[in-house]
This record gives sequence, structure tokens and C-alpha cells, in this order.
Amino acid sequence: MSQKGTINVAVENIFPLIKKFLYSDHEIFLRELVSNATDATLKLQHLARIGEASVELGDQKIEIKIDKEAKTLHIIDQGLGMSEDEVQKYINEVAFSGAEEFLEKYKDTAKDSGIIGHFGLGFYSAFMVADQVEIITKSFRGDGAVHWTCDGSPNYTLEPATKEDFGTEIILHISDDETEFLEESRITELLNKYNKFMPVPIKFGMRTETLEKPEGAAEEDAAPTEEVDNIINNPSPAWTKQPSELEEADYKGFYRELYPTQFEEPLFNIHLNVDYPFNLTGILYFPKMTQDLNVQKDRIQLYQNQVYVTDNVEGIVPEFLTMLRGVIDSPDIPLNVSRSYLQADGAVKKISSYITRKVADKLKSLFNDDRKGFEEKWNDIKIVIEYGMLSEEKFFDKADKFALYPTVDGSYYLWDELVEKIKDAQTDKDGKTVILYTSNKETQHSYVAAATERGYEVLLLDSPIISHLMQKLEGSKENVSFVRVDADHVDNLIKKDEEQISKLSDEEKESLQKVITDTIKDAEYTVQVEAMSSDAAPFIITQPEFMRRMKEMQASGGGGMMGFGNMPDMHNLVVNGNHDLVQTIFNEKDEAKKTGLIQQAVDLAKLSQGLLKGEKLTEFVNRSYGLIK
Repeated sequence: MSQKGTINVAVENIFPLIKKFLYSDHEIFLRELVSNATDATLKLQHLARIGEASVELGDQKIEIKIDKEAKTLHIIDQGLGMSEDEVQKYINEVAFSGAEEFLEKYKDTAKDSGIIGHFGLGFYSAFMVADQVEIITKSFRGDGAVHWTCDGSPNYTLEPATKEDFGTEIILHISDDETEFLEESRITELLNKYNKFMPVPIKFGMRTETLEKPEGAAEEDAAPTEEVDNIINNPSPAWTKQPSELEEADYKGFYRELYPTQFEEPLFNIHLNVDYPFNLTGILYFPKMTQDLNVQKDRIQLYQNQVYVTDNVEGIVPEFLTMLRGVIDSPDIPLNVSRSYLQADGAVKKISSYITRKVADKLKSLFNDDRKGFEEKWNDIKIVIEYGMLSEEKFFDKADKFALYPTVDGSYYLWDELVEKIKDAQTDKDGKTVILYTSNKETQHSYVAAATERGYEVLLLDSPIISHLMQKLEGSKENVSFVRVDADHVDNLIKKDEEQISKLSDEEKESLQKVITDTIKDAEYTVQVEAMSSDAAPFIITQPEFMRRMKEMQASGGGGMMGFGNMPDMHNLVVNGNHDLVQTIFNEKDEAKKTGLIQQAVDLAKLSQGLLKGEKLTEFVNRSYGLIK
């Protein structure tokens, strides 16, 4: 019997609809309608399993069709279908949610079936792109089919229809300003974006498949072909399986499926699989990292029961892991809410902590199982690990078991191994262990060489956030300090009790300091005349560790550095008063010659630090040619 009526959309009922879609892209209508079709299909499968649906399921799939001439888009499923009463309840009375009622009724048997749904509310997203929407549906229980029509106003018509099989067909009459959704390429793009891993096969058109040649066929004969359903999704992606079911090749194949434009293999993966106290599955991949901390193009994708939601996972995945790639899937993550809400949500906090722990455990396991292989990958993964040590306290605590500290000669140490290795030679007079490092072993080569000749270990620490990490390590570990090899001359890097005897008196040192300061006339350089071993370099340029580190921290995003980043570079020009050249300069009576020697020696020291540029470099080159005439 045909009827007309008004959809029950009271203010309290329509509010979730507005909240869900008001700020969304129109394109999500397809995600919602395909999700509804998937829910209906999974529910029927569940009822069949527990004996409450006596139907022949057959080869169930969802079909998407475009009719350009009629300007319609069709979404067809072979799921539960609806009776006239159910259309009234789930479509016309928007206050109710079919999925919620279904889950409540079958909560014990459906607990592990992965069923969610928003049927009723999500359906209305269709009106974002359609002037009119039709539903032709028939319940699996055998009731007669019904035909529902609505033009987007609260008014609808509902009448009997002819439909042979159970299931539902949604017909969208696409509005004139949304005709992009009648293009095959656009629908393909959306299905690949949102429904690529839905748990029910999705058919969109047909494709030609090449068959094997029959036996005895001539080589020049073309292989036979046939038209088959074009199934656009993978209903059983790798993350829905148990790790025991997957080989390394399966993980790599899934990575290529996720990121078809990525040609480099991932370094390794982490399979997430937990069902208590929350439900979470997924696979995270460590790609090869660069020194660039900018957001990666291919990001972690968030799914809810195999339905794509977003690739903005901040607030769910710990920040340091957003540089990874892969998938996480959880029905327990609240959607369409603010980032601040996510950060305060108890379930999300537990999920974030679990992911952190799982990643730390995997790194420890990789290190223990194949230390050499882990060391070879260190440069490609260190940014993530160092960032994690800085930002997550629990990760920092676990990192002692796998975080590496490489040396300039290619050795790798865990923290405890490093301290044990250097403590005898590199403990200063106050009992503090001094860890020497270089950020660039080429430009700081002479300083590295001086330190290694003393028997010191020099680390190679060159990531953009290393200054921050050193600061944290100095605050967390006992009696250690980091000093870059060019922070002072080698005698002063690790202060011991012994002192060098000076060939110059204090008055002579003061006089020489004034002469050199007046000669170079550069406020950026503070001249110090010191007693060093006679074989140490005559002129050395150093950068005070504290000031340089503060500037680096501010430059790499260290807030609260009290404006250090805005201060000019400061250098010490350390003059070795015991060196023969310095003695010659001090005793030289010809002022012009003395000035020339000082300029040449200072420029050589600048050159060794890459500080001689432009006009000053040209002057140095010309002066050097003059000296060798």
C-alpha cells in the first residue's frame, strides 16, 4: 500500500547528523553508503552463522554502478535488506540506529565479528550530492520489497516494489553541481581511497582477464580472454590476519599495495594485534628516513573496521611515530572529534601507550636477533628513535637496550657499553665522564684527529635533533657531559689535574693576546693565549659548547632557549703559547712581518673550520701565493 509521510527529524535527532557531516567533504557520502552496505552484508553473514537466517548467501558482493544518461549512481548489496516496518524505523525515524540495536540484541555472539554501523544516520549523507534518493529493498526474512523515495525534504513516499532477491539498492539522482560523481575515474578514486580494504568484495564494472593458452596452441595465437567482475578492493588485507599466517614477502607486498608509488622497500615492520583492553590491529613500517623532519608524503592510515577514515593520526599514534608508514585499525577510536578531545580520551591514551611499547619491544628484538643488521640500518632509523627518546619517557627508558651511539671509526655502542669503554680515559678531574662527539667528521677532521691521537673515542652524532637529545641525556644520566671536539683545544676537552708549563709569562701572554686581537679586529673572536703541548696546533678556533648547543636547539625547534638563536656566532681563537710559530711571532721585531704571520695563521685556523669565505678567502689565497714566490 502506497503511503506518504514526514521523516521524524526532531532537533535532538538531527544533531548527530549535522555534527557528523557539516564540516566534511561531500565525497564521504560514498564511504558511508558502501559502509552501510558492508554492515548489512556482514550482519546477514553473522545471522546465518548462528542459525537465525535460513538463506543461501551465495557469493556476496557490493556493486557500484553509474548511469550517466539517467544521472544516477547505484549502490547495491546482498545483505539484510529491510521490510516496510524497518524502513519506517531505520530511515524515517532518524532517532534510531539499526546497527546499535543489532549489536545490543546480538552482543554476545557478535562480540568478535567486527560489526559496526551507522545505518540510518550515514545514509543521509547521500543528500549532500543528490537531489533525490531512492531505496529499493527486500528483507532476507521474505517480506515484500518496498520502494522509498525522498527529495531531501522531510517528505517521503513509500510503496510496494518488485525485487527478486533480498538486499538493498540505493539510487542517487546526482545534482547538477555534483556531476563529478558520475565520472568513473572519480568513483574509482574514492573507492580506492575509502574502501580499498573493505571486508566485502566491491564490484565496479568489468575488466578483461587474460587466460592461459590451451594446450597445443600456436605461439603466434593470442591468449584467450574473458570479462570478469572488476573487484576494486582486497577484503582480507594483511593486517586482518595473524602474524603466523604471513611471510616477509606478504608484508612487503602489502606495503606496495598501500603505497604503490613507493619504490624503496621498508626496512622492517611491526604487526599490531590486541583485543583487550581495547581492540587494535595494524602493521607499521619503518621506511628509510632522511634528515628532513618535515611531514612524510605517505603517512599512516587510520581505518575503522577496514573503512578508511584519515591519514592524520596525530593524537592517536605517538608523535615520534607519525614518521612511519602503515595502517592502524580500531573501532575504539572516537571519530570526528577534536585533537584535544583525542588527547584526553582514555582509550586513545592506552592505544598510544601500547603502540609505543610494541615499537620499543620490536626494536629491542631486532637488535638482539641481528645486531650487525640493526647497526647497518641505524642511519635510516635513528631520527625516529632519537625523537622518541626525546618525546616519550617510557620509550626513553626502554631505548638503552637498542639506541646506538656510533663512533667516527664505524663502531656502535649501547649506552652502558659506551660509558664502560671510555670511563678510564675520558673521566675528568671532577669524576665526570666526558663524551666527545663530532657533528661532521670531514669539516671537523683536525679536531677529531687530535682527540683520537690522545686515545679518546669520538662519536659521530649528526642528526638535526641531537643537541636536544644530548641535553636530555645529561639531565637523565649520572655524571656525564657531551662536548663537541671543536669546543676547546684537545688539552682542555677533558680537564685533568696535570698542567702544561708555559714558555710565556703571564705578562707576555697578555701582551701577545693584545697584539693578535688588534691585528684581526673581529669582535666575533675572543683571543686566548694558553700553554699547550708544543706539538699541538699553534692557532685553533673553538666554539663554546653551551652557546653553540643552545643556538642549535633553538634552530631545530627548541622553544624557550632565551633568544640564543638570535645571538651572533661566537668563537674562541686559542693560541698555543708553547708552539714554535707562536714563539716566532712573539719575538718578531718587524711589525709588518708580525702582522702578516698573524693574519696567515688565523686564516689557516678559520679555513680548517670552514669559516673563511668571500673577500677574506680571496685575500688569504693571494697572500699565500705571495709567500711562496
